[in-house]
Amino acid sequence: MPADSSFDIVSKVDLQEVLNGINNAEKEILNRYDFRDSNTSFDLKKEEREIMINSADNFRVQSALDVLLSKMAKRNVPLKALTAGDPVELSLKHAQLKVTIQDGIPQEKAKDIVKAIKDSKLKVQASIQKDVVRVTGKSKDDLQAVMALLKAKDFGIDMQFTNYR
Repeated sequence: MPADSSFDIVSKVDLQEVLNGINNAEKEILNRYDFRDSNTSFDLKKEEREIMINSADNFRVQSALDVLLSKMAKRNVPLKALTAGDPVELSLKHAQLKVTIQDGIPQEKAKDIVKAIKDSKLKVQASIQKDVVRVTGKSKDDLQAVMALLKAKDFGIDMQFTNYR
């Protein structure tokens, strides 16, 4: 009897590519006339998985966010993995915006993914393991059908399929 096949559904972001995107955005902002004397900067906090955007006012913070997102897209960083908050004006000449980098699949999204798999009536089992969803089944065709099903639906997060056995 053949062993069961499986794959993992994960949501990972390459922090080196995020850092490269930030560096590219900083270079562009230094050369743009509309950012002169605005003291616009990006601060990556790797442990908290956050990017802080600082600038002179809310408009420049939003513009810096647009530049950052365009550079991230060019570096193939999934934009669904970046969640921007609202700009906060800290003082008269200082505004800040926090961008959160998603790491792993949140529990509520994992439950939605498992429910969608179970509703598909395919002969597979899905289980949540911390921030990863593992899908197991006897037929590789069923596993590929699950992948196609999940790619067709939008769960609001970036998903990669890894560890396919």
